[in-house]
Amino acid sequence: MEPLGLIMAALVAGDAAPDAYQGLKALIKRKFGGEPKAEMVLEEHESDTGTYEAPLKKKLLEAGADKDKEILAAAQKLLDEMESKESIPGSFQTTFEAEVKGAQVGHGNQQTNTFS
Repeated sequence: MEPLGLIMAALVAGDAAPDAYQGLKALIKRKFGGEPKAEMVLEEHESDTGTYEAPLKKKLLEAGADKDKEILAAAQKLLDEMESKESIPGSFQTTFEAEVKGAQVGHGNQQTNTFS
């Protein structure tokens, strides 16, 4: 998986490993260097991934997060933790082989996607 896709997949999967998710977010915020708009986009992405996916990707690329080894390691760790929890009965197995658009995993979810 390409670096930006890895980060985005990890952010979407955040609920599966809350501690790892918070750690990843903290690293990304630090990478943003206190830039308020970038931090706002990261926070808004949490509740509205569809609307804020493209702006977040742009901010991550501008900050160089896709080249930050610590962020990439944290994103991989989050996805690995999610995968290990998937072996628990009643959980899910999700593999992203390409760019992720509108991924959602769980029970009783509702999602509306508009792609252009």
